[in-house]
Amino acid sequence: MDSHFLGLTAIVTLGYQFTFFIITALFRFDKVTDFAGSTNFIVLAILTLILKGSWYFRQVVLSLFVVIWGLRLGLFLLMRILQWGEDRRFDDKRDNLVKLAIFWILQAIWVWTVSLPVTVVNASDKQPSVQAQDIIGWIMWIIGILVEITADQQKLAFKNSPENRGRWCTVGLWKYSRHPNYFGEIFLWWGIFLASTPVLEGAEWLVVFGPVFLTSLLLFVSGIPLLEASADKKFGNVAAYRSYKSKTSPLILLPPGVYGSLPQWFKAIVLFEFPLYSRNLPQEELSWNRSSQQGGRADPKIS
Repeated sequence: MDSHFLGLTAIVTLGYQFTFFIITALFRFDKVTDFAGSTNFIVLAILTLILKGSWYFRQVVLSLFVVIWGLRLGLFLLMRILQWGEDRRFDDKRDNLVKLAIFWILQAIWVWTVSLPVTVVNASDKQPSVQAQDIIGWIMWIIGILVEITADQQKLAFKNSPENRGRWCTVGLWKYSRHPNYFGEIFLWWGIFLASTPVLEGAEWLVVFGPVFLTSLLLFVSGIPLLEASADKKFGNVAAYRSYKSKTSPLILLPPGVYGSLPQWFKAIVLFEFPLYSRNLPQEELSWNRSSQQGGRADPKIS
């Protein structure tokens, strides 16, 4: 592998994110943040593919996957924020240059790290024929992006309907996961990693840190915890919401009847139902959870 590709992609990523940081800081215009992140992936994939110039089938397929994913997500998020107005994530950052800079630095780290499998594949001189890992990885990517697109569109349509104001989304895939879009995102990037493994050797296996970092970010930092906290504060006192939450998987798509019947320890260890996802529920609900786990009164039902 041409090791200088790692340094080059780091420099390009920092420069790309710094440009949008300057725009945001000078003009207090935060509508392009997600677009800047998504399109940065496209820039790295195309740049490394062209610079290497070998155009192996695996390189082209994985680069194309990143371009499709980045364009779809970037345009979707841009159109959504233009429709909704200001990005509430920046309410405490617009007038704080340090917090704003930290956000853009973290976004640059996210882009560069998650792009590692494709960067290494495009920079590699080793390109064996298509193997089982490739096919499985491609299938995972297809499933993941279809789930992500479907979930995004279903929730957007739900929120755009006036009759759904003040309600949480339970339509389509959201019946089977509280965050199906994140499931799709995680699944497709693990698929890209798997499809990169036929060319990996030695220290190159460290690119697994890309999907691990993405998964950890969504599970513990900026993804599910923030959305769960927001929903709990809005609907935590609503019995129907508590029932939905107790019967609906936080990430992996599962029938509510199956998920709701599983023991709490299994949910926590295998299905990512971590305690931090419920720490913003009213204290009364936390007590109810403990009593139900100890054989107390049954889960409330949705009428």
